[in-house]
Amino acid sequence: MSTLAGILLNSLLPVLLAAGAGYLLGTRLHVNPRSFSQVTFYIFSPCLIFTLLTDSKLSGGDVVRVVALSAAISLLVGVATWCIGRALKLDRRLLMAVLLATVFMNAGNFGLPLTQFAFGDTALAYATLFFVINIIFSYTVGVVIASLGATSLWKSILSLLKLPTFYTLILALLFNTFGWKLPLPLDRTVRLLSAASIPCMLVLLGLQIQRSSLKENRASLVLVGGMRLLVAPLLALGLGVLLGLKGPAYQATVLEAGMPTAVLTTVLSTEYDTLPSFVTSAVFFSTILSPLTLVPLVALLGR
Repeated sequence: MSTLAGILLNSLLPVLLAAGAGYLLGTRLHVNPRSFSQVTFYIFSPCLIFTLLTDSKLSGGDVVRVVALSAAISLLVGVATWCIGRALKLDRRLLMAVLLATVFMNAGNFGLPLTQFAFGDTALAYATLFFVINIIFSYTVGVVIASLGATSLWKSILSLLKLPTFYTLILALLFNTFGWKLPLPLDRTVRLLSAASIPCMLVLLGLQIQRSSLKENRASLVLVGGMRLLVAPLLALGLGVLLGLKGPAYQATVLEAGMPTAVLTTVLSTEYDTLPSFVTSAVFFSTILSPLTLVPLVALLGR
């Protein structure tokens, strides 16, 4: 258990330290989070998506099952959150913010290293696939959810056509289908910009934490924490068995499903002004509480 605690610490502490750097930046220099978010959203993130999709080499039945489980978890958690939010009579913007925070998990900078440390490189390959699927959902469904806080469903869907990430997805799929390769200088440029994406998301998290408070919308924060850290992994445990996932594929997908709220939601909520202070609080709240649920989850999956 002490080794497991060390693994969690080694995965969680770098996230908090990077966010802490953003917090200090916001405190000292009063950096505008929206400007920082736009650079990440329109430059770094498309490069990250292209790199992840074109580097993904997994194939076979387990891939289909991982994709199915990822989609099912997002759908079920989203529907459950929507129903509870409506029952609580949350206003539209807050409900969209809560949906962002519950549907999308931190499968990347937290989930990937934790999966590798806990279950090895084979599990990491499946965790990477889960992360790629989650990224695709984030920049499609996530954009629609975020923009729904201020506009209609039709306009939200149309807004996808204005995003570089939408065309990046299509381009990456074409490159995978036809086996194309970028010229070396362009490939190195894309990978260089891709590497900046997650660190910038963490710094943005810190910038937003500096402006957020855990004292507001406490019931909604508890809803996010419960759905993200308890309901999602429990659903994944059952769905993984139903879908026939076994071994590293099962371990990776269930563990990824139990991750706290994705840092990327801070970028989306900031870009579309969907209560970014609340979403940031949800990221911070769920991340801080996550060791309480992830430690027993890893122990259970490691049996």
